[in-house]
Amino acid sequence: MMMKTVYDVQQLLKRFGTIIYVGDRLADLELMEEEVKELYQSQLIDAKQLQAALFILRQEAQMEREKRMKKG
Repeated sequence: MMMKTVYDVQQLLKRFGTIIYVGDRLADLELMEEEVKELYQSQLIDAKQLQAALFILRQEAQMEREKRMKKG
């Protein structure tokens, strides 16, 4: 499975029974990052999947932070 979007990362997590939604986009992304790391440490996903997911989540989190800063 090739991951390109946050939705793809959500689908990966869903395969392992994890659904994250707390209503705060940035918090959701940070929690997803922690869950992805846990999956890797548990050897449920490989290094490529980890890297792809972290890249997507961190990029999206950065965009969310920038959006919040503009709102002031």
